[in-house]
Amino acid sequence: MKKIIFLISFFFSLLLSSCEEVVNVDLDTAAPRLVIEANIMWIKGGSGNAQKIKLTTTTGYYDTEIPIVTGATVFIKNSENRIFNFAEIPDTGEYGCTDFVPKIGENYTLTIINDGETYTASETFQSLAPITRIEQNNEGGFTGKDIEIKAYFNDPEGENNYYLYQYQYPNETTVSYNVDEDRFFQGNEFFSRSQKDDIKKGDAIELAHFGISKQYYNYMNILIGIAGNNSGGPFQTAPATVRGNISNSTNPKNFPLGYFSLGEADLRRYVIQ
Repeated sequence: MKKIIFLISFFFSLLLSSCEEVVNVDLDTAAPRLVIEANIMWIKGGSGNAQKIKLTTTTGYYDTEIPIVTGATVFIKNSENRIFNFAEIPDTGEYGCTDFVPKIGENYTLTIINDGETYTASETFQSLAPITRIEQNNEGGFTGKDIEIKAYFNDPEGENNYYLYQYQYPNETTVSYNVDEDRFFQGNEFFSRSQKDDIKKGDAIELAHFGISKQYYNYMNILIGIAGNNSGGPFQTAPATVRGNISNSTNPKNFPLGYFSLGEADLRRYVIQ
């Protein structure tokens, strides 16, 4: 009987040890691509002069650090051929400008030169209807017991507008993104809405609305659908390659990831009552 118990214990211990074994799966490693985060925002109430562009590269699936890009040349040119240079901020992968001049409806061209290759994109600066009020509903959600936040705005009449909504919740590193078009509420009051069910009294929510182009709306709509609503950012690694509006004029096959966008933004902080 003791022998049988010993054998059972022996095989059970083998089973447990096999469950703890780490299995590494070999994945095909593609050559790194340049990743460009070039979101030029004119925050309402500000000058819009200070802007940043971040450059990184894609990396392996198991890598935990995202490589930054150093030594690149980065600048933006407006329709009057005025050039805004972005100087490298050491050890960050970020390039900053302090004299940028935002103008609604103006066309801007981004140029990045890195490792002998030139990347370019053009986009028009978008306007944004400001947030008029924020309302809290304590009987929201599917259960009617969740706290729900709505940020209202008045969509301009007689023009097509596109919106990007961003919600940052407390104690979370992920950010919630959603996009909208005014097809069904043009010229009327509308709102963005919080997407988290378990917010509670005292929580501080950072929310933002961005004015975006139709092309950027289409891009983000695809990206959000692939990555899910809660993501670390619109340019983090996704299960599929989504191409933005930036092209490589030197080597078209070596296209970058990311998007060049310009638009007004309205940022608010709301504490749950």
